[in-house]
Amino acid sequence: MIDLVLRDAEVVDGSGAPSYRADVAVDDGRIVSIVKEAAAAGCQRPTGTRVLDTEGLALSPGFIDMHAHSDLALLRDPDHSAKAAQGVTLEVLGQDGLSYAPVDDRTLAEVRRAITGWNGDGSDIDFDWRTVGEYLDRLDRGIAVNAAYLIPQGTVRMYAVGWEDRPATEAELNRMRQLVSEGMEQGAVGMSSGLTYTPGMYAPDSELAELCKVVAGYDGYYCPHHRSYGAGALQAYEEMVALTHEAGCALHLAHATMNFGVNEGRAPELLALLDKALDQGADITLDTYPYTPGSTTLAAMLPSWAHEGGPEALLTRLRDDATAERIRHHLEELGSDGCHGVPIAWDTIEISGVSNKALTPHIGKTIADSAHLRNETPWVTARRLLLDDDRGSTILHHVGHEENVRTIMRHRVHTGGSDGILQGAKPHPRAYGTFPKYLGTYARDEGVLTLEECVAHLTSRPAARLRLPDRGLIKEGYKADLVLFDPRTVAAGSTYDSPRTTPQGIPHVLVDGRFVIEDGERTDVLAGRAIRRTAG
Repeated sequence: MIDLVLRDAEVVDGSGAPSYRADVAVDDGRIVSIVKEAAAAGCQRPTGTRVLDTEGLALSPGFIDMHAHSDLALLRDPDHSAKAAQGVTLEVLGQDGLSYAPVDDRTLAEVRRAITGWNGDGSDIDFDWRTVGEYLDRLDRGIAVNAAYLIPQGTVRMYAVGWEDRPATEAELNRMRQLVSEGMEQGAVGMSSGLTYTPGMYAPDSELAELCKVVAGYDGYYCPHHRSYGAGALQAYEEMVALTHEAGCALHLAHATMNFGVNEGRAPELLALLDKALDQGADITLDTYPYTPGSTTLAAMLPSWAHEGGPEALLTRLRDDATAERIRHHLEELGSDGCHGVPIAWDTIEISGVSNKALTPHIGKTIADSAHLRNETPWVTARRLLLDDDRGSTILHHVGHEENVRTIMRHRVHTGGSDGILQGAKPHPRAYGTFPKYLGTYARDEGVLTLEECVAHLTSRPAARLRLPDRGLIKEGYKADLVLFDPRTVAAGSTYDSPRTTPQGIPHVLVDGRFVIEDGERTDVLAGRAIRRTAG
């Protein structure tokens, strides 16, 4: 007897082709039968232990979040409704060059402190792994949704070189090559960088190219948060295209957008650059989230030289009045590399979360507003936050442009990624709303994409980038990672005021053929596992 039959579903199969009506049978975690227009044809309909009437609902492959920061959240929060309720059945972790494997004891302590704002300090986590393989094994004990992993180049550099702003020695470069090779052997799908984050940003292009050659040898891809999304954005994109061309490595551009006033309306220039490379045979994809503000840590805005030596060295510089004034000068007048070469506008920096509860009154206010309330300059407020919160404050950065967002999401190699940071009292709503917002706002309401196109962007395209041979489509033999949603009502519930509200119109989500969301409620099923590299 078949485990489950989804009766009379409107199948949006992930290919981009027109939807069709069918009964879809699931057994032992896979799609075993698709009977199109079963009722009208009068043929033998599949039966199963359970038959779910899905009339009025669309059935699609599970959504793949190509840019997730759930590296610890998946371990600490078995519920994980932030993603499961959106229909996400696979997340790609290890983003922006900073995560928790591979590490030794020193590096683990340093990276935990460096990205407290993204993932918490980890005091509630048993870090019983050090290698990429051990981390993936930890995920295999059972998580809410599946997860793939990118080797974080910044962590690798931290491990082999430390926090110094200098080229690696040949011995250090060989050690980094070894760490990347070991991580790929153990199942990583590629490598990420955060080239506005230290210490990864200290790597010259030649060093990055050498590591990308290792990744290419395993048929993986390079996923850079590149060196600028502001004043030097187009040049930064060009740099990544040229670097990966030299290395012979596939390229996936993280949260690919054009931000700040200098880039308003310039998305077509980016797409022309990518189209030229694609037409010449380059293997390039990108992801975006359907919102205008970005999200990161307040400390990330500072110039890279201020971070050299690690977190404690940064705090020492901030405590010194003369050095702090130099930091302010770079931020407010020159435009720091951490702020993408653009002089910082404090009225665009909204505090979304703090580690020190005494600083809670700042949440939901811009630095400019908090400074005004305290009758002080914005830099005085920002400096105090950085020190009193041990660099742990997270921000929303209101520097995006809706026209650019819409233009880029139409592109032929576009995929969806939430870039969702789940920490903080008031996180970015994209963490809870990215995928239903694509379906509801941009497909149904705005018509920027058709429903079929939209689903393809969120399913088969990312699956192809990840080299997954049996995911991303509704097809016999494929894994039964599935979403049932109502195309008439699906919508993001999360807002800037209530960012942790789950979506509406997504009643059922299956991972490995098992319901993780059923009738709109999270079950206790932990069917997710690590998805390891399968090619190369």
